Amino acid sequence: MSREFNVVIERDEEGYLVASVPSLPGCHTQARSLDELMDRVREAIALCLEVETESGEGLEFVGVQRVRVPS
Repeated sequence: MSREFNVVIERDEEGYLVASVPSLPGCHTQARSLDELMDRVREAIALCLEVETESGEGLEFVGVQRVRVPS
């Protein structure tokens, strides 16, 4: 059985790609290339699922929104 997860990918100030999985709080990883990042995020998801505890209903990913605020 397989499951699908949404992954948010950002680039940090040092050029690393950073991936986070909104439906698995604390599940994130980083890498220099997108290929390496995808391998690492699959591994991170598997590890997060191994330690996931029964916490009732999980979060459902809705989307990402860009918000501008005055500086």
